[in-house]
Amino acid sequence: MNGSATLKPFKSLHQSVLPHLQLHHFTTHVAEATFANPLSSLQCGSLLQSLTKTKCLTKGLRVHAHMISSGVLVNNTYLSTKLAAFYAVCGAMFEARIVFDKIVLKNSFLWNSMIRGYACNGLGLESVVLYREMSSFGLKGDSFTYPFVLKACGDLMSVGIGRKVHCEVIIMGLEFDVYVGNSLVAMYSRFGDMGSARMVFDRMPERDMISWNTLISGYAKNGDAAEALIMFSLMGSFGLKADCATLLGVLSASAELATLKQAKQVHCFAVRNGVGYDTNSVANSLIDAYCDSKFIVGARKLFETMIEKDTVTWNSLISGYACNGDSFESLRLFVQMVSDGAKLDVVTFISVLGACSEITALQFGKSVHSLTERKGFAMHTIVATALVDMYGKCGILGCSFQVFREMPEKNLVSWSAMIKGFGIHGKGREAITIFNEMKLKGIKPDEVSFTSVLSACSHAGLVDEGLRIFDEMRAEYGINPGIKQYSCIVDLLGRAGRLNEAYEFIMNMEIDPNFDVWAALLSSCRAHHNIELAEVAAKNAFHLKPQGFGPYVMLSSMYAAEKKWEDVERVRSMVRNIGEKKPPGCSFVELDKVIYQFLVGDKSHLQSKAIYDKLEELRRRLKEIGYVPDTKSVFYNVEEVLKEKMLWDHSERLAIAFALINTAPGMCIRITKNIRVCGDCHAVIKHISKLTGREIIMRDAHRFHHFSNGFCSCGDYW
Repeated sequence: MNGSATLKPFKSLHQSVLPHLQLHHFTTHVAEATFANPLSSLQCGSLLQSLTKTKCLTKGLRVHAHMISSGVLVNNTYLSTKLAAFYAVCGAMFEARIVFDKIVLKNSFLWNSMIRGYACNGLGLESVVLYREMSSFGLKGDSFTYPFVLKACGDLMSVGIGRKVHCEVIIMGLEFDVYVGNSLVAMYSRFGDMGSARMVFDRMPERDMISWNTLISGYAKNGDAAEALIMFSLMGSFGLKADCATLLGVLSASAELATLKQAKQVHCFAVRNGVGYDTNSVANSLIDAYCDSKFIVGARKLFETMIEKDTVTWNSLISGYACNGDSFESLRLFVQMVSDGAKLDVVTFISVLGACSEITALQFGKSVHSLTERKGFAMHTIVATALVDMYGKCGILGCSFQVFREMPEKNLVSWSAMIKGFGIHGKGREAITIFNEMKLKGIKPDEVSFTSVLSACSHAGLVDEGLRIFDEMRAEYGINPGIKQYSCIVDLLGRAGRLNEAYEFIMNMEIDPNFDVWAALLSSCRAHHNIELAEVAAKNAFHLKPQGFGPYVMLSSMYAAEKKWEDVERVRSMVRNIGEKKPPGCSFVELDKVIYQFLVGDKSHLQSKAIYDKLEELRRRLKEIGYVPDTKSVFYNVEEVLKEKMLWDHSERLAIAFALINTAPGMCIRITKNIRVCGDCHAVIKHISKLTGREIIMRDAHRFHHFSNGFCSCGDYW
């Protein structure tokens, strides 16, 4: 519904079915209407009034049936009005409308009850239409009418009609009524028009807590977190004490800004004043705010102090750990949640499957999949999409595709997840096929789906296809390329060795290139040994993001490969000056639902001796078949013997050796590495796959590598 929409008076469609409804629906309750004697009109009215307070629909139906059978309802406007109002309060709007349409003389109370019933039960259009019908009968709205009409306009996102109703409020002289004013602030906040919301707020001669809370929440929900916090501070200067709703709005703003200080202040206020601790809402929001501020320790401490934890509590912390890079703890917490008997929901499964995806916890993910089926969530579109993503990122593309095909309903996110899954496995043509199938189904691609298919083309070396799809974005769908799509094209051209084209493409971009664009070019320069252009790309990347480690590492490795040790030391000095440490390379392998992590040169494992013995055996066998280490992958100016030893200490080799020791012959080995696999490790793993007869599936920071019988699925194009 848009602002120019017009509303016609509502024509009742229920009157013709009233006799059927009375006979078929209400008379089924006559047998239950066990009143000893027929009730008088006054008694029925009193009974309906008490039932309205308790919202007991079943008993109300029995009273209605009794009134029909006893005849007291006939031509009784008083009882009919009470009955319609009762149904409206209970949310039984179909029944309420039937009674309403039979009443000839309708008073303001009846109209307001119906307007309110529709508005509060998600039937905004009916509410506004009824308001128009009320006006056509010459009845004016009052302070009980407009709050719900304005709520309906906000729910419908009908800006034009909302403003028109605002004008009618002013004409009726109700603009300064606090309840109507609060409703206007809420409506404009729903529209995202915080300027109008603030104007109404500032003109209100009287404001209550709801006024302030509505405005604070409006700013927070519309992305103006700073203004929400300003209003919170200003509220205190008016002598108003924040309540639970206020804190929820402020915490939402704190999460948006990731301001740990503000979240801690709200926490202290809540503890000192006991605000919000009768429910979990404030505590849950505090956990979210702490997680968004990367203060996961504080979130966990608060979680442990909570006596009653609901599903939202568990979900907030599980998601918080995953988003802060600790998927292991996220999965441990999920196990605890299940063992404690907490109720699982869609958000739970999405968060846990996302954590499984991050560390390729395939066996754990399969168990979660089984649990989703037992709990009835497996075919839920959002959960099924998370399963598609999880299986794809855990290296089981077949399972990912099977779940995708079995989904009863697929949305744009589902298609994009499948396209991305094919892409990271190097199956670019399959990704394009799914992309085209999606379009044939009438689903319009967005920026995310274009990014997924362009990335797939890049990984598979499908340059012409990628450029065609890039042009298609604007020509056929009117989507202006964003920075992610531009980065994909730079990567696409660069991987194919067309470095000068990639650089010219950057120079001709319609938007300023960001760090990711220059990093993509730098990565391609490293792959194709173009130091001159790499220095240009690195210089721009350093300028845009001095704390980004990637460009420093890539440039340093290129200098090391050319034995330019002074330049290597210069770049490393730059890294030291930024005051951060480069995250260490690490690899993960899952056995029997337990995930083992290995760092470079790691000797902390209980089987450390056996692991290094296995590596020595593999090194010896590889030399026998002619393997020569590529020591250019070592970026330190040391002896060749030491360089070779450093290569064999790489985390993925330790993980593979561990898996070879602890799994049956012929069993597939799955490894995850947090950074790009080096050239020598890539060559070694190809040899190991042939020597051992094992399939080795590795996911590095860029894509999947399927090693089998001495070959890799990437075709050495990564």
